[in-house]
Amino acid sequence: MTKYPMTVTGEANLRAELERLKKVDRPRIVAAIAEAREHGDLKENAEYHAAREQQSFNEGRVMEIEGRLGNAQVIDVTTIPKTGKVIFGTTIDLINVATDETLTYRIVGEDEADVKSNLISVGSPIARALIGKEEGDVVVVKAPGGDIEYEIDQVQHI
Repeated sequence: MTKYPMTVTGEANLRAELERLKKVDRPRIVAAIAEAREHGDLKENAEYHAAREQQSFNEGRVMEIEGRLGNAQVIDVTTIPKTGKVIFGTTIDLINVATDETLTYRIVGEDEADVKSNLISVGSPIARALIGKEEGDVVVVKAPGGDIEYEIDQVQHI
């Protein structure tokens, strides 16, 4: 059985989404189906078919989240002693060796990844290159546009 690494925040967000799907969206969809049924012939009732499709999507997402949470390995990086090493959940300040541009990323689980918020998946190329390295190390990341060298400036457990 595959375990999915997840931060405490990521688990809380998934639990909140699951709660919303079950307690808000599910009753709303059931009410929409009941209302559409009252309109008569179900074969030609677009509202009924749309509501059933929404129900199918909603239930599929509920099952997916429950599966993820059931196999989640929640890691609270704030409880792990600081060693300067890049591990899951740490926030890393990087310096692009070629341009001196500074970037900050946090390594999170697949469900939490959002590049626009500087949250990168543990399975991404940059995270795979960083895991296990320490502050001061120079890391080569194989990107689609070519290799990029980064120096690890700081590793934070926040």
